[in-house]
Amino acid sequence: MLPILLKTLPFFALIGLGYWAGRTRFFTEEATAYLTKFVFYFALSAMIFRFAANLELAQVWDGRLVAAYLWGTAFVYGIATMVGFLRGLDVQTNAVEAQCAVIGNAGFLGLPMLALLFGPEAIGPVMLVLATDLIVFSSLIVILITVGRDGRMSPAIIKTIGIGLLKNPMIVAMALGLMWSGFRIPIPDPMNDFLTILGGAATPGALFAIGASLASKSAERIQIAGWLSFCKLVLHPAFVAFSAIFLFNVEPFGAAMIIACAAMPVAGNIYMLAQHYGVAPQRVSAAILVSTTLSVATLTAVIAWVS
Repeated sequence: MLPILLKTLPFFALIGLGYWAGRTRFFTEEATAYLTKFVFYFALSAMIFRFAANLELAQVWDGRLVAAYLWGTAFVYGIATMVGFLRGLDVQTNAVEAQCAVIGNAGFLGLPMLALLFGPEAIGPVMLVLATDLIVFSSLIVILITVGRDGRMSPAIIKTIGIGLLKNPMIVAMALGLMWSGFRIPIPDPMNDFLTILGGAATPGALFAIGASLASKSAERIQIAGWLSFCKLVLHPAFVAFSAIFLFNVEPFGAAMIIACAAMPVAGNIYMLAQHYGVAPQRVSAAILVSTTLSVATLTAVIAWVS
């Protein structure tokens, strides 16, 4: 485990540096928001497009891998939902907690980390995990919150979800990159250099932004944050591993990548959704803070195991 810790330590050191900058107010919340926008809309999108444009859809798509990840994720989602209802939570709050239990930081942390640790071969499986999270579970939380609040399903929800997906730069970058690859269009050298330089800012920028955003998070509702972190860091990778290895017989490298993705801490975009809808942002904030801190040990252990 020590060699893996030494490899993952620089990633967490960058998160720690961002946390220090945010905590000391050297980096304000406004500055963090603009850095996050830069990474989300430009640097990470450039990285994803460049990777996708050099892959073929046949190389990326793996039905067994998607089914294994979906099964493991849905199982833990169901556990978190059942526990939430036993605690007397309403539909909206339960949907937010269940999202925290299964949606990890595969975009800002998983993609750059696993690409550097395991090479370009990691990109395909990680992109499938990202697409599954964004298309299936990001849509599900919007549906559950809206239905829980309005008491009914309306066509407007589908429209909102569709527009949200079309506006998501990671989905757009993936789709455009795979289309570029599908038409076998060569990437001109100046364009490739541009994407390489811009995409190179994704890893340090994303990790620094994660740390800086953690500085504004609070550790309220620590027991709930502990439970959600346990779901995300322990139950999620465990059930995805069981599904990939025993149920769907996913090839070893792809299985390793989706298990590592499942071990990522709670994603920051859940906080943005919770804040937007006014549903339990404090407990999401605490879950992100606690899970990211604990992931220094748990994520390192999972990566060491799948290696």
